[in-house]
Amino acid sequence: MAQVLRTLPTFSDPNLLVGIEHFDDAAVYRLDATTAVVATLDFFPPLVDDPYTFGQIAAANSLSDIYAMGARPLMALNIVGFPDKELPAEVLGEILRGGAERVAASGAVLAGGHSVRDAEIKYGLAVTGLVHPERILTNGRARIGDSLVLSKPIGSGVLTSAAKADKVTEADLAEAIDTMIDLNAGACQAMLENDVHSVTDITGFGLLGHALEMAEASDVTIVLDARNVPLLHGTIHWAAEGFLTRAGKASLEHLGARLQVGQGVDETLVKVLADAQTSGGLLGAMPADRVDDVLAAMRRLGTKAAVCVGRVDPPSAHRVVLE
Repeated sequence: MAQVLRTLPTFSDPNLLVGIEHFDDAAVYRLDATTAVVATLDFFPPLVDDPYTFGQIAAANSLSDIYAMGARPLMALNIVGFPDKELPAEVLGEILRGGAERVAASGAVLAGGHSVRDAEIKYGLAVTGLVHPERILTNGRARIGDSLVLSKPIGSGVLTSAAKADKVTEADLAEAIDTMIDLNAGACQAMLENDVHSVTDITGFGLLGHALEMAEASDVTIVLDARNVPLLHGTIHWAAEGFLTRAGKASLEHLGARLQVGQGVDETLVKVLADAQTSGGLLGAMPADRVDDVLAAMRRLGTKAAVCVGRVDPPSAHRVVLE
């Protein structure tokens, strides 16, 4: 995708505050001195069998991009691909009901959307949010000496892959579903309250892939404590059995020599940290002396995890380091 984007024409507008340059989580356009619009869209095929749950997950995933920019969701539009000749309309109704529930939970409004006939179900949202132009969070402002905090455990890609093969227990999948449905509103608020420098959400490129984006956008090296990254129960077991997403392999190939893995870091764990996540947590870079305050605020606001997972070092040939 990066190669394709580089072939597109560039647009110059002083009010386009965040575009495609650093593969940030959403676009930001300034309306005036105090208001900027944040816009994003995301959609994908089902990860779980229950249509209502799938709708919740897809909507939470789309809303996450707004939170990653430090913004407040304002309005959402449905994006639907549906095989109406093969499946009853009730299935689509449940997907949309699940999405609407998460939009309502975010405080935004659902204002319509667009559907097409498709061979495979696809669902997501186009979401618009608002942010003060001076309060935007991006992936390009991490500073040397910052600490890194993560707000959700890793492992949704592994567990949903294993679930498709009927391998995981209901309890294990329930934990993953609960994590994917959860909105990143609390994590966003905790970071805004404590002057976090840089934020991204962990989705399709995995923790390592999104850490690389932050490192390159900020011209730093991201150092992750691999053993301190929170994982969903059963993740390592099922990853060792080979239940990993194809996107994880692509992320590792993309990282290439820019990733340095320390001695003693388990190979399976490396694959897990590169594995694609759905509706993952926020990764924030902040002054080291604010970490305790951020972690306390995250716990108070009910995030699924609140863990310091690394630090920001000066730039080097290895943009991401696993210790």
